[in-house]
Amino acid sequence: MTILKNKKNVNQDRIIWFKGNLIKAKDAKVAILSPTAQFGLNVFEGIKGYWSKDHKDLLLFRLDDHLKRLFQSCKILGIKSPYNRDYITKAIKDTIYANKYRCDVSIRITLFVDQEGGWASCEPVNMFVAMINKPRCNPDLLTGKKGMVSSFERINDHSMPPRAKVGANYINSRYAYLEAQSLNYDYPVLLDKNRNVSESSGSCLMMLKDDQLITPPISSSILESITRDTLLKLAKKINQKTQIRCIEKDELYSADEIFLCGTSAEIIPLISIDKKLIGNGKVGSFTKKICKEYFNAVLGSYPQWITKILN
Repeated sequence: MTILKNKKNVNQDRIIWFKGNLIKAKDAKVAILSPTAQFGLNVFEGIKGYWSKDHKDLLLFRLDDHLKRLFQSCKILGIKSPYNRDYITKAIKDTIYANKYRCDVSIRITLFVDQEGGWASCEPVNMFVAMINKPRCNPDLLTGKKGMVSSFERINDHSMPPRAKVGANYINSRYAYLEAQSLNYDYPVLLDKNRNVSESSGSCLMMLKDDQLITPPISSSILESITRDTLLKLAKKINQKTQIRCIEKDELYSADEIFLCGTSAEIIPLISIDKKLIGNGKVGSFTKKICKEYFNAVLGSYPQWITKILN
């Protein structure tokens, strides 16, 4: 299996929030024997901020829901956050101001078990907030990707609870993603313990079939995706029938459209699974439509989902 190298240039001079201070990313140090370094003992959230020319502001999408899920992850993992919602929100704002961001950004909030310890350690818990410039995808320029059903099974409640966004959990996604890449596919589709469709690596799956937008239930070992929830709500607003149910593997092959979704992924159309074309093998009209609805939402068409940073 080929191991992929990250060739992205990361700005180490950018300012991050680390253990209560704003410092350069290159100066942030974690103990080598800390549980987060040894075992991935941390929980995290990825949040997108979208620059709005109309509002002249940076808009964070569904911040409260992300923080609620962050605290849920802490509870499931058995650690306690020393930071509350208001404190974390201020840390995010301070970091944005320090970097003078006036662009789309991807924000990472991580609560990690620090100092020397073992896999059963619960404290001390520290936090960092880091962000990078990450432009949104263009709904008019969506490109179809090739998917494959992975040989790796999605983690489940009998092994590692998938509802928690724990750093160590994502090694499951890594194995599946590297497998797909090594076989010249773009993305994997993992199955759950019952051999039903679960999700992709770091993103949920939605399928259009017989005029129904279908997505697996939480019981199929998926993360409680905020983007998935958003798209289900938007679909109902545009009178698209939706269904949450188990999806068998061979249903994928006869789907009309399939796309992946997530905070970082946004919308990723799949035009084939295991070399079988989905629909006509092109990005579907519904995928394009729901993508545009999604970007209307992140730019303020649903004010209740938006946190303004500058005003």
